[in-house]
Amino acid sequence: MSKTESENARREPSSEGASTYYASRFNEKEDSTHSQDGAKQQQSTRDVEKNEGNDDNSDGQEDRDPDLVTWSDSDPRNPQNWSTTKVWCNLGVISFFRLLTPLASSMMAPVITLVLDDFGTNNETIGSFAVSIYILGYAIGPLILAPLSEIYGRLPVYHANSILFTIWNLACALSPNIGALLAFRFLGGLAGSSPVTIGNGSIADCVRKEKRGKVTAIFTAGPLLGPVVGPIAGGFLGEAAGWRWNFWLLTIISGIGTCVSLCLQQETYAPVLLERITKKLKAETGNEKLHHQYSNNLTKAEVFKRAITRPLAMLFTSPIVFLTSVYVGLVYGYTYLLFTSFERTFQTVYGFSGRTVGLTYLGFGVGCAIGLFALGALSDRLVVHYSKGTEWKPEFRLLPLLPGSLIVPVGLVWYGWSAEAGAHWIVPIIGTALVGLGTLAIYMPVQSYLIDAFTLYASSAAAANTIFRSMLGAFLPLAGPSLYAALGQGWGNTLLAFIALAFTPMAWIVFRYGERIRKNHPGKVS
Repeated sequence: MSKTESENARREPSSEGASTYYASRFNEKEDSTHSQDGAKQQQSTRDVEKNEGNDDNSDGQEDRDPDLVTWSDSDPRNPQNWSTTKVWCNLGVISFFRLLTPLASSMMAPVITLVLDDFGTNNETIGSFAVSIYILGYAIGPLILAPLSEIYGRLPVYHANSILFTIWNLACALSPNIGALLAFRFLGGLAGSSPVTIGNGSIADCVRKEKRGKVTAIFTAGPLLGPVVGPIAGGFLGEAAGWRWNFWLLTIISGIGTCVSLCLQQETYAPVLLERITKKLKAETGNEKLHHQYSNNLTKAEVFKRAITRPLAMLFTSPIVFLTSVYVGLVYGYTYLLFTSFERTFQTVYGFSGRTVGLTYLGFGVGCAIGLFALGALSDRLVVHYSKGTEWKPEFRLLPLLPGSLIVPVGLVWYGWSAEAGAHWIVPIIGTALVGLGTLAIYMPVQSYLIDAFTLYASSAAAANTIFRSMLGAFLPLAGPSLYAALGQGWGNTLLAFIALAFTPMAWIVFRYGERIRKNHPGKVS
């Protein structure tokens, strides 16, 4: 077949008479007969009369540009056309690490006393920081990992960081002093931020918007339930075998997960996939004008520079990203502040042992689980219900934010004053369950909202959100010992509740006027 014939075999007529290179044509064999080419072309033409693109952002350019390489509606290599099994092989591995890496953040919380005793110090602030410095790594990681995922794709970033996460946990297990432990914890958090940072982008890559609610519910479970499961396992294991075995266990589990990841995960990022196909088509057809819808003339260094500044640019130039990040950051910081206080509260007031104190985190976990199942089942239905007769908009995802903004303050007051009064231990735990329920009702809708509102730049929007909430998650717990020493559990948690209550109007503003704010002030994304 000549170059011209080879080129024409990959072109398909559009509805406007122009020709477009569809990626689905690339896998046709070069030695096909003209009749076979014609039959395939007729079939493919029917499939591609309307192309929505990989991220719901198609602008119709493919109907006019004769050198554009894009997906056909039925192209099996488009991640949004993958089978359910293939999608969940990828998302399942990511979900596993989204549970494991947050679990590692709090696993040492109930054994802090053992760690401090082992290293010969009794500084409670250092103890709290040993837990929260991991979250500081979560704040720095997105600035590096989100840009890398947009240059090289999701897959290399996932693989590299799952390996590094395993290595840094091994280093924590072998730490000779508290300084080394703090350093390795930070690096572990940085590597562990990968699935949390770019996981939302993976959802946008391979799940269409009308199905994202349930998927996001599963993805949300890890970052919220992981910190609950961690202290339970860490408390029992640490007291039975020593605190270092917490990190040995993380190393083993992470190593197994990394092996599974290397076997099952595939690339999902459309710009990277189309770039690969475009390069191969250029080599076959000799047409150097070929390009895809995400093509630009920037070098990798320029792309990295733009991508590394995009999360911060979105954080400070998009009011919607900023407001949602501040609110999620506040409740996320409260979560870790409470977690670092459970050991002292339940050991001092209720006489719990090092093993059983880990079980006190179950209250928060039960609240999250209730919210997870409820919102997972209702999220997509609410979107369908509220969009009937009107144009669908991402703000419909934020409806659960409204009751969640009230539940968190109620839970904080309940927990604080019941612990202050020395009520039966189940009473403050019920309070923490309310905090967990409210936290999920805030966290999950915001994650779904950012995916739908910033589809192509979902990873950058999630990175901006992760940076802010991780900073508060890292440093807010450091104020816990001083706060409770000065005000006690009752007034200390009441103060936190008043601050949370002050943010309640923000939830209503974003739900009611979010679309207008988002369109008038989109922020800098390019």
